[in-house]
Amino acid sequence: MLVFRVKNKAADVGVMEIKMKRQDFYYDLPEELIAQEPLADRSSSRLMCLDKVTGKIEHKHFYDITDELNPGDCLILNDTKVIPARLYGQKEGTGGNIEFLLLHKHKLDEWEVILKPGKKAKPGARFVFGNGELTAEIKEIVNDGNRIVKFYYDGVFEEVLDRLGEMPLPHYIKKKLEDKDRYQTVYAKYSGSAAAPTAGLHFTKELLEKIKQKGINIGYVTLHVGLGTFRPVKADDILEHKMHSEFYILPQATADLINETKKNGGRVIAVGTTATRTLETVGMNGPQLSESTGWTDIFIYPGKKFHVIDALITNFHLPESTLIMLVSALAGRENILHAYNEAVKEKYRFFSFGDAMFIR
Repeated sequence: MLVFRVKNKAADVGVMEIKMKRQDFYYDLPEELIAQEPLADRSSSRLMCLDKVTGKIEHKHFYDITDELNPGDCLILNDTKVIPARLYGQKEGTGGNIEFLLLHKHKLDEWEVILKPGKKAKPGARFVFGNGELTAEIKEIVNDGNRIVKFYYDGVFEEVLDRLGEMPLPHYIKKKLEDKDRYQTVYAKYSGSAAAPTAGLHFTKELLEKIKQKGINIGYVTLHVGLGTFRPVKADDILEHKMHSEFYILPQATADLINETKKNGGRVIAVGTTATRTLETVGMNGPQLSESTGWTDIFIYPGKKFHVIDALITNFHLPESTLIMLVSALAGRENILHAYNEAVKEKYRFFSFGDAMFIR
């Protein structure tokens, strides 16, 4: 049961205090609907269009998205690039197997990583990857048992990582990805993510060109997707959940585009929850956006006010996740759960390689 109550209206920054349980965002998903690989054609995935006011649903395909966009609207895309952040190696001395998941760079050659198994890995422990082409030493233990490690190698780190690393597919994808580029948007530009901004995987270069030709403007933000993507909500009361910080960049050109779109009565349409979190982080500072760079741990759930976006293109998210809470904030929890149950009934494909939803 959801309980809404306003807390300190004078200090309100667009949110009412809400008592919600994690279980309020549960839906039943048959395992066979979890997409294990991308479709041959990115834009041929299905598209559920959801009216966030009425809850009305329409079933289309993603290449129909041009029919949903109007001249004067703007699409905001996250141009982060996924790095092959999963490394498999051995512990120096014992030969024990280890898995590294790189989260984000702290400084030159030092990264925060998740280790599996990692409970016994202490500062000073060293690990070897490939044929000794890459080695790592644990420097310190940080929050949640993550480690700061320093890498040693010859040449360019990104090139070494590209040879030895694998794309960090989510745990629910069991099938090996043959083509690394399919876990990458066609407009990916700036390396740094441990997961893809998956709503953007549906776009092709041809579809983006068609959208531009219709008079829809396209802008970019960068948010490097990190640990939060892999972290489930464990607290029963969702307000006790702590989001991890992720690095974002909102360029001035994108800020200007959004300001102009709003001024002219167009819609700001975010592509993905990562673009949404970036825009709403900056939007809390006032109606006029300007360039901004920093770290965000924004948590958007029902009761939060949206300052920037008017509509959202997104995938279907895990039950009880922060992402289904975010889309529930935009479209209403009941509308979202009804739409998700309809998607299950109609056998939509779910999660990273699955189908899309347009909340308008």
